[in-house]
Amino acid sequence: MTKTKFTVFTKPWRSHSLEDLGALVARLGFWGVELPIRPGFQVEPEQVTAQLPDAVRILGKSGVTIHSVSPPMRSKITSELVHACADTNVRIIRICIGVPKGTGYFQRIAEVQKEFHALLPVLENGGVAIGVQNHNGHDLSHAMGLRELLKPFDPRQVCAVWDPAHTALSGEIPEHAAEIVWPHLRMLNLKNAYWRRLNGPESPAAKYGVHWTSGRQGLAPWREIVEIVRARGYTAPVCLPAEYSDETDLERLIGDDLAFAKSLFDVI
Repeated sequence: MTKTKFTVFTKPWRSHSLEDLGALVARLGFWGVELPIRPGFQVEPEQVTAQLPDAVRILGKSGVTIHSVSPPMRSKITSELVHACADTNVRIIRICIGVPKGTGYFQRIAEVQKEFHALLPVLENGGVAIGVQNHNGHDLSHAMGLRELLKPFDPRQVCAVWDPAHTALSGEIPEHAAEIVWPHLRMLNLKNAYWRRLNGPESPAAKYGVHWTSGRQGLAPWREIVEIVRARGYTAPVCLPAEYSDETDLERLIGDDLAFAKSLFDVI
């Protein structure tokens, strides 16, 4: 059986130099990263052609691979970004799809599919895929929404990134979500969360918010999720997004989550 590779989304460490980031990721025990390409981060969108090769080279000195990148949330993907990823052997550009209030759901899907179709030649030529992640809230949030969006496309060019924490927040059963997205799936995110009441019972109306927590504590049952994807033959990398509402002990939290994930995948 292929040994599972784990990456970490490096968003919490935006102030680190690339040298320090590589050393940190290697020390934590990750094979690779998902690197944000966003304003104020180590690689910025306007400088991606020049800065992404430097990031690959510098992180590589610590034995760290850039497996995926994440541009600004809900931004349109440019051909410049695709070319930069192709030239540096970065395989997946992960995005989420917003569905703003007042926009028809199927209208939004049609708009995004049109954008993807226009990018297909450059994606295919570069061996790069757009990875669409489900995201709770006014986004494409559930597995069937991903399938509806992705069904016209070859997953080698446009694929699914399944985030079971977000499907759990939307009330989906993992077994069902996995079956729905499976034909399109090329990356699994593992993080966890639960709904938390933000005000007391004396308030005129209840208000709830999402609390991001460790892998063992949230609504998404990691053990069951891993059993499901392993039974289906999942072999692609797994990304731990390092998202916690309380980041005061970030390195301990992500270290514990990596150890838990490795134990579930039987990675020693």
